[in-house]
Amino acid sequence: MGIRLPFMVLHAKQILKSTSQNVHNRNKYNVPKGHVAVYVGELQKKRFVVPISYLNHPSFLDLLNHTQEEFGFNHSMGALTILCKEDAFITLTSQLSAS
Repeated sequence: MGIRLPFMVLHAKQILKSTSQNVHNRNKYNVPKGHVAVYVGELQKKRFVVPISYLNHPSFLDLLNHTQEEFGFNHSMGALTILCKEDAFITLTSQLSAS
C-alpha cells in the first residue's frame, strides 16, 4: 500500500499537468492556482475544486487508493475522477478544511 500512494500522487500530478496544458479547458474550467479539479460521483459526476494540499492528506490518499484499487484512474472524464458518494466526499473535504 505504501508503494501505491506515491504512484497515485504522481498520477494525479500528471493528469493536472496534461489538463493545464489544454488552453480550451483552461478557459472553460478555470481552477485557481494551488487547487485541483476532481470529478466525484458513482453514476453522475460532479466537479469539485479542492486545494492541492489535500493530495497529501492521509484521509484523501485513502480515498484515492480505494478508487485506484477498485476502478483504476483511466476514466473518460479526462481528469482525476473519484468514484464515491458525493455526500462522503463533501464530508471528507469539510473535515479537511476545518483542520
